[in-house]
Amino acid sequence: MRFIGMDVHRDWCEVAVAEAGELRSGERVKAEPEALELFAQSLAPDDQVVLEATFGAARIAEIIEPHVARVVVADPRRLAKADSRKTDRRDARKLAQLLASGFLDEVWTPDEATRSLRRLVARRASIVKARTRAKNEVHAALGRNLCPRPPMKDLFGRAGRRWLAEVELPEEEQITVDGCLRQIDFSGDELKEIDRILAKRALASPEARRLMTVPGVNVQTAIGFIASVGDVGRFQSPKKLVAYLGLDPRVRQSGESAARHGRISKAGRASARHVLSESAWSVAMTPGPMKAFFERLRARRGAQVAAVATARKLAVLFWHLLTREEDYAFARPSMTRQKLRALELATGAKPQRGRQHADGPLRNPKIRGAERRVSEQGEIAYHRLTANWQPKPKKKGAGATKERASRGPSSGQAARQGSAPEPAL
Repeated sequence: MRFIGMDVHRDWCEVAVAEAGELRSGERVKAEPEALELFAQSLAPDDQVVLEATFGAARIAEIIEPHVARVVVADPRRLAKADSRKTDRRDARKLAQLLASGFLDEVWTPDEATRSLRRLVARRASIVKARTRAKNEVHAALGRNLCPRPPMKDLFGRAGRRWLAEVELPEEEQITVDGCLRQIDFSGDELKEIDRILAKRALASPEARRLMTVPGVNVQTAIGFIASVGDVGRFQSPKKLVAYLGLDPRVRQSGESAARHGRISKAGRASARHVLSESAWSVAMTPGPMKAFFERLRARRGAQVAAVATARKLAVLFWHLLTREEDYAFARPSMTRQKLRALELATGAKPQRGRQHADGPLRNPKIRGAERRVSEQGEIAYHRLTANWQPKPKKKGAGATKERASRGPSSGQAARQGSAPEPAL
């Protein structure tokens, strides 16, 4: 059996082979599908290959996997490759040695459906970022020229565009504003197309529909979580999922000193933490136990810490919902149906105005009010449950025990003595 290490680069891969206690370097392989396929055919069926989780690693592993016994994608952050002479050849040899010795942390490789969903989510995030940058540039141009605040809430809507057309700006500033507006329009069209594709994926995914039963969780949060985590069944407990997302606190402990807990580790994909943190603020504004949890922590630690803790609580809740295959216990059916209907419209479904909807009873204000009252009752129940968790101050003096005087003196000379004085003769 041979253990083969590959140090992957954009144009080529450095190869090293460990076999029968010996280590040698192989020839470079071009990072092209044809060259990699030819290299994979030259390997034995019982060979094991390792490469770092880097650019193109998933595609290379997909090409080599049918020809060998095992392909391992290693976490580059946990590879001990400190050396005074660091080269690509040495890195490949180190990978082969670690695989042969068994001291290697393997990274989960997502399937093609999860990788496709990740690319769509990343594409949407980049479009939103570009549109936000263009909007900020318009606001900066108005601020530089001491323009008054716009009278409308949305500067880039129809009324806002008419107001911008009447604002007098220098020529170079007007060119900047016009270019940003064109970029905003283009980004909006791109977002509609991406949202249409994501809406189809969400409607076809039972996991995404189940996560959307949580009030305050939209399709972006559900799809972003599924794209980052993949199959939640590979996590044995919610603690492992929280650690994978980087929402667990850092712990430092040495010797007999007490353990010190710091900020969150921020391991894993930052996009998953971002969508959970954004959703935490929406959940905190919706009546229910999650809102009560947020308010309890905000009173003790502040809003930012409470938001991060709520994001962690959401990850734990998602794990339980997906592993048990159950909807949220405090779900509001009318709100869930409204989310699903918005997805249907985004995919191109025709509006049904003036017709009798199948979910007509869910649009009844009385039913929606009853659902809200149930959520509020859950919030009150959480407050009552956690009220007994707070430590109460100890009473001193005669009131320490009801209808019983204190055993110890409250003040005076006797209170300062370690024990009662000896009796006089």
